[in-house]
Amino acid sequence: MYDPSRDEVINDYESDTESIIEDEDETTRIVPPSVEDTKNCIKSRYVLGILGFLGFANVYAMRVNLSLAIVAMVNQTAIPHPPVNNNTFDYCPETNNSNSTIINNHGEFKWDEKTQGIVLGSFFYGYVLTQVPGGRLAELFGGKLIYGIGVLITAVFTILSPIAARINFPLFIIVRIIEGMGEGVTFPAMHAMLAKWIPPLERSKFGAYVYAGSNFGTIVSLPLSGWLCSLDFMDGWPLAFYLFGVLGLIWFIFWMLFVYDNPMSHPRIDKQEQAYILASIGPQNEDRSSVPWLKMLTCVPLWAILITQCGNSFAFYIQLTELPTYMDKILHFSMQLNATLSALPYLTSWVAGIFISLFADWLLSKGYISLSMSYKFWNSVASVIPSLGLLGVAYVGCDKTAVLLLLAIPGAFSGASYAGNQMNHIALSPKYAGTMYGITNAASNMCGFIAPYVVGLLIEGRETLGQWRMVFYLAAGINIGANLFYVAFASAKEVTWSKSQRSSSTN
Repeated sequence: MYDPSRDEVINDYESDTESIIEDEDETTRIVPPSVEDTKNCIKSRYVLGILGFLGFANVYAMRVNLSLAIVAMVNQTAIPHPPVNNNTFDYCPETNNSNSTIINNHGEFKWDEKTQGIVLGSFFYGYVLTQVPGGRLAELFGGKLIYGIGVLITAVFTILSPIAARINFPLFIIVRIIEGMGEGVTFPAMHAMLAKWIPPLERSKFGAYVYAGSNFGTIVSLPLSGWLCSLDFMDGWPLAFYLFGVLGLIWFIFWMLFVYDNPMSHPRIDKQEQAYILASIGPQNEDRSSVPWLKMLTCVPLWAILITQCGNSFAFYIQLTELPTYMDKILHFSMQLNATLSALPYLTSWVAGIFISLFADWLLSKGYISLSMSYKFWNSVASVIPSLGLLGVAYVGCDKTAVLLLLAIPGAFSGASYAGNQMNHIALSPKYAGTMYGITNAASNMCGFIAPYVVGLLIEGRETLGQWRMVFYLAAGINIGANLFYVAFASAKEVTWSKSQRSSSTN
């Protein structure tokens, strides 16, 4: 139905659209629009940010709980282990304190390391399948429903996970794959929404706020899952699935009531905020023109984002899915202490990511740094410093305090990725940001099932410092190498085929 007020708002403020000045050397400067933002404390885009943050916290809590629960689920004493070198230098001593607090290893399932790698990776088989469809559907039909249904499916199948695991192994794998398919649409759908809601000068910090929900969910899920797994009630570990699944169902109700696809469709948005967003981003055309797939897939700056995200993800998932096992088998932490300490890098990354993004946006607003240089610098910070921390973990061996410091302090800088590659898609093509994010996130999250499988092949039951050093060296090397490719080929300019598509749709 035609809404004349929509055209009136667009016409009034189209000439005041935020300027993005691009020189030949990509010294990109963003000039704020002349339209002022609303003075209201509760802004509609902030509501989107809060509920988006909680949505990502939910889905990550439902994703990572298995990393802790699997330690309690598996009967370690029933698993045959290959003979290992008796060199005591390759093992960490078990203290009396750690022996007294370790949870028993008599779980329900007799899964060896390779089987556990399949279990941990099964989620990602489904996760990568829905990335591109999720982004494109969000561009065509709006991100609200796509994002919301994605979280809902993830919640329902999280609740079903313990039931499926006890019925049979194939059913459990299928449930985890479907859970991954639900969560797979969330990041590209949110990217499509941010392109419509968030002015360019707010994107780094806003992306940090929203996507940092993943860190917050991990911070909450790991220690809470560890505590739940230690309980005798309902065998402990199933509670880690039931609790977060129910929270996901509750979140879905609030999301559907308070969030809308774009500023023009929101019935309660302040008109001044609406005008400010439109003046900053420009008219939001709802055309459904086809995606220029060939041009997109041959876009070198997009490949730069994809490569560095692959490197980031490989290191991230090594840490996410395998760190609890390393702390259990090598450093001999108790289940609850393991869970709490495993969450430390995500806590520091969450806090540092927000402050770094605020600083990055401030540098851009003052014109001290170009947009392209900002992306490359902060991406390098996010890739190189945490990788050096992993190399340090491999070097210090059994020194538990040093390991924790090397994971928490250098790991904090991984939060700089929000000011690095994470917002780069929107700069390349606001129109196809969701689809492009789906492509890069699908590729990078293949590491989600590759990483546990690679660890299983490298370890093969030989839980020694030497075997784990190879894991950390590999993760650090891939991450640093991928960043070098990004620095060489990334760009902050909107690609020509995106501009031509947008201009043709408005004529």
